[in-house]
Amino acid sequence: MLVAIAIDRLIGWPDWLYSRIGHPVTWGGRLIVLLEARLNRATFPRRVTGALTLVLCLTAVLLPAMGAQSLLPDNAMGVLWGGFLAWPLVAVRSMHDHVAAVEAPLRAGDLPSARRAVSMIVGRNPDALDEAGVARAALESLAENTSDGIVAPVFWGAVAGLPGIAAYKMINTLDSMIGHRNARHLHFGWASARLDDLVNLIPARATGVLFALASGKPCAAGLVMLRDARRHRSPNAGWPEAAMAGALGVRLSGPRIYDGHVAPEPWLNAGAPDPVPASLTGGLRLYRRAILLLGAVLVLWVLLPVLTGAS
Repeated sequence: MLVAIAIDRLIGWPDWLYSRIGHPVTWGGRLIVLLEARLNRATFPRRVTGALTLVLCLTAVLLPAMGAQSLLPDNAMGVLWGGFLAWPLVAVRSMHDHVAAVEAPLRAGDLPSARRAVSMIVGRNPDALDEAGVARAALESLAENTSDGIVAPVFWGAVAGLPGIAAYKMINTLDSMIGHRNARHLHFGWASARLDDLVNLIPARATGVLFALASGKPCAAGLVMLRDARRHRSPNAGWPEAAMAGALGVRLSGPRIYDGHVAPEPWLNAGAPDPVPASLTGGLRLYRRAILLLGAVLVLWVLLPVLTGAS
């Protein structure tokens, strides 16, 4: 996982590579689209076919990941090759770049360009967002996706190797594509959504702790996280978002517009002011520190047997 983070931080997933072969997540997305079109029909019990879709998708990634893992030599070359294979499933650089693409025009006062950039990372209507709304949306995405896109895959990769990180990314992709509470996916995506909640329980809370520790004011950020995280509509996203809100001294979440309807979401860190463009700069700085701290935790994990004298 340290190797995967290092490679991704250096080069990300280059556009020239994406244009030629796509990305492993998009490959999984095509499989989900194919199965959803064939199995999500009124003639079948949707929870059953949704669970079958989950099993088939996990099988499709677990078998090759387990095969690749079994072929890795138990030495430094095996570590390097394992990190290389895990690299596409860790989104350290792309997350930073997407939020930085919002920060630059917002700080320059170019709200239309900032709205276009934020529309790439959030699902809400960007045309309805003012400057504070764009900043909130970008910070919320940064916080949540630090958990989903970096900490969680790294955690499961560290725990279970290539099968762990591959399975996690497929579960997370399933949730993002069919785990919606709408008429088409409420039952079909139920199993995927519940499993996604489960596999993110530890990483989401760990991400909040990383943000709090990296902020330089862990008590203030941690108190906001403990107080407000459970107010979020998601059982997991509230932890990193509340920690970031406390760390930056701003309020996040709150009412927003989805599909023309106002969702009356509660505020995280309600007594704080709205974020301003400079808050995005602070959020990206906090993100970089949290990733460095995550790397330090992995190094400690590697060295722990040596430090404790274990064989």
